[in-house]
Amino acid sequence: MESSFLTRIKENEHLLSNSESYLVDYIKDHLDHISQLSIVQLSLEASVSTATIVRAMQKLGYGGFTSFKIRLKDENAENSKFSNVEIADHKIKEAIFKNEREVTQTIKMLDSGTIEDAVQKIFYADKLMLFARGLSELIAKEMTIKFQLLGKYSEMHNDPNIIRTISNRIGAQSLVIFISLNGNTEELVQAAKNCKANGVSTMTLTTNRQSPLSDLSEINFVGYKSKISYFPDYEVRSRLPIQVIARILLDAYAIRTQEKDTM
Repeated sequence: MESSFLTRIKENEHLLSNSESYLVDYIKDHLDHISQLSIVQLSLEASVSTATIVRAMQKLGYGGFTSFKIRLKDENAENSKFSNVEIADHKIKEAIFKNEREVTQTIKMLDSGTIEDAVQKIFYADKLMLFARGLSELIAKEMTIKFQLLGKYSEMHNDPNIIRTISNRIGAQSLVIFISLNGNTEELVQAAKNCKANGVSTMTLTTNRQSPLSDLSEINFVGYKSKISYFPDYEVRSRLPIQVIARILLDAYAIRTQEKDTM
């Protein structure tokens, strides 16, 4: 019985360019070996570009080179040479599901009433002060820029000494927003204590409900953090849950701002 790969070649060979036809012939001649190769390795061995590989696979009806290898594995289930394709595919699907779960669970954990309260606090504050450290600074910077684009005076600080110092000088009409994955960063916790002592309103975006920062903040947005980390030796866990919260909060504020502008 002819494989679906050979059938697809016959049906679509008129669509292939010369370089793509050469590639397909190379794959046919090295079919048992192909499952062991990445797209880059095949590119080197066949002396074609990775773009040529992708285009050829798509013209034959596959999503890409890996999709082709998975289909090849399914057609050769008894051949151990193709087993590593399934393992790689499973791990990638696991990574996709991890991120999907962080997004969906975070959204489920959000309360529309709390979002509305936060939006009103932001709207009536005379200025916003955003404090963050490490990779959370990227989220804080994006939020600051977008608040500024919406006409809200905003500052973002990431230097630990400046955070400690300036948090003692913030006026009571301001709002401080902390962005912290674990809510345990020393200088942020100290800043939150300073704000509380001076009657300054605070808000925290985090994934740790039991953190000191959460305990000190008036409004908390808590995201879902997966237990799986692909960087176990470093504190660089995913900020995706906080990014989701920040995006929703910004969108909600933009909606309310537009509504007030049209009144």
